[in-house]
Amino acid sequence: MASTSMYTSPCAACKFLRRKCMPGCIFAPYFPPEEPQKFINVHKIFGASNVSKILNEILPHQREDAVSSLAYEAEARIRDPVYGCVGAISFLQRQVERLQRELEAANTDLIRYACGEIQTALPAAGGLQVGPPPDSVVDFTRRIGNGGGGFHQTPSLPFPYPLPWNDSPSGGGEGKF
Repeated sequence: MASTSMYTSPCAACKFLRRKCMPGCIFAPYFPPEEPQKFINVHKIFGASNVSKILNEILPHQREDAVSSLAYEAEARIRDPVYGCVGAISFLQRQVERLQRELEAANTDLIRYACGEIQTALPAAGGLQVGPPPDSVVDFTRRIGNGGGGFHQTPSLPFPYPLPWNDSPSGGGEGKF
């Protein structure tokens, strides 16, 4: 006997559960027959009944994201039964923190190098200190207080020219503000 109906492969969920895949199957759009391991992992961790309940309770446009999340969590739980995806997130957070520390150290080295270049490139004139003292190089990006007066300033790099209020040859220019 020849069948006139076209044969379609059941979804991965129905195939795994050994049941007939109906046209309105809740699993069919999200667990295609080409990806059986995706459903096997989700079923092993959450169970088919729970996944079915979740998919029926949420809006249709949210289901694909929910299945992706369930599949990711199931795969993570199979790899790491104790921590699951939290372990992966913690690992990535530690990696970000390590990279931020490396970036901060590289920026500090860059500032030290730049300040060293400025100190050696500019001649010291009239006993004035050229460049910030070595302790302030590390605190270059931090704000420092000014005697508790509420005014904050950042340590400045030396200017390549003398400032009019700091350099008065006769001394008469001070205090005229």
